[in-house]
Amino acid sequence: MGLPSIENRTVGDCIKHIVMWSVAGANETEKDQAAAAIKLRFEGLRGLIPGLLHLEIGVDFSRVSYACDVVLYSEFSSKEALAAYATHPAHLKVRDELEGMRIARHQVDYVQDGEAVASSSGRALSSAV
Repeated sequence: MGLPSIENRTVGDCIKHIVMWSVAGANETEKDQAAAAIKLRFEGLRGLIPGLLHLEIGVDFSRVSYACDVVLYSEFSSKEALAAYATHPAHLKVRDELEGMRIARHQVDYVQDGEAVASSSGRALSSAV
């Protein structure tokens, strides 16, 4: 049995959008400043994007070599709301303002109830751990 397609998800499923970044910086102070700027700019999107239900930004404190520096956790009302966020002028402005501060990016989008969601490449992703 294959994974369900994005079109088969039930109405009302909450879409989770998680992005993790490593930030640029020659030292810890520069990295801290970049992480703080990313946090501030993304937090400014609250209330501006239709369908964006929840947004939080976390800055890593562990400093382990394999950890990302910043994580964005967000929830959207639908796949369409997430797609609209990607092209919303306020989001694009933040993305452009932060150009060069982020040196690596990792992303996962999934449906809250565990159904599979297709990635932008078209391959199915499972939310199972």
